[in-house]
Amino acid sequence: MSNILNLRHSVLPGFRLSFGITLFWLALIVLLPFAALVYSTVGMGWDGFAAAVGSPRVIAAIRLSFFTAGLSALINLVFGFLVAWVLVRYPFPGKRLVDALVDLPFALPTAVAGIALTTLYAPNGWIGQYLAPLGIKVSFTPLGIIVALTFIGLPFVVRTVQPVLEDLEKELEEAATCLGASRWDIFRRVIFPATLPSLITGGTMAFARATGEYGSVIFIAGNIPMVSEIAPLIIVSKLDQFDQQGATAVALVMLGISFVFLLLINLIQWWAARRHGAR
Repeated sequence: MSNILNLRHSVLPGFRLSFGITLFWLALIVLLPFAALVYSTVGMGWDGFAAAVGSPRVIAAIRLSFFTAGLSALINLVFGFLVAWVLVRYPFPGKRLVDALVDLPFALPTAVAGIALTTLYAPNGWIGQYLAPLGIKVSFTPLGIIVALTFIGLPFVVRTVQPVLEDLEKELEEAATCLGASRWDIFRRVIFPATLPSLITGGTMAFARATGEYGSVIFIAGNIPMVSEIAPLIIVSKLDQFDQQGATAVALVMLGISFVFLLLINLIQWWAARRHGAR
């Protein structure tokens, strides 16, 4: 409350107008669609809602969507940090090209990305033909979904960690070295705590993007019920069958689960920031 009062008497005028526009815009873009989603689902009644989201096919699709999204986010945390570290700390030929390629999943249409990944990892694809003799099948399996979600989520981690690494003072690492700290101790006590909030932020954005991803997944997943069918495809299928309430019911379940996950992640981020600040 005190912050609002201070802003109201700020040197810069226009707080009430800008604050009102902000609330109106958030309500129009964020709250109104959520309210419509809840309103449409409430009209089904509990029995209709349970029938729409309780079928084994829907449960399997929701479980697969969140499992693959979480696993791909964890993979991107590791390799996204590594890519950001290399781009910040090491000069090498073609560095600007590699840095530009990181943003390729942002610029590439998701359907194009899905077709390209399917072409690469199909049993007769450029990479899939070498994996098939080893018994590794990527396309039309949950593994293919993880590959697609990892592809579209990598830039989120790299672009959130990279500025933090660039601003990290190297004098801290030099001081730790002079005090006899090993490389592992420097990473564990200096670098990792400083980059942990940005890692959590990037991983959260990658997870959120992967949860609702559709275009890049449907081509490489194969969309086999109970095996490689994702929840967004269930929603689209119900809409194609003019089952709008069933689609909104599945969407509401995904929204609720996503909200719980994001709340837990924000609590972890708050704890990490507080612990790092205390140090």
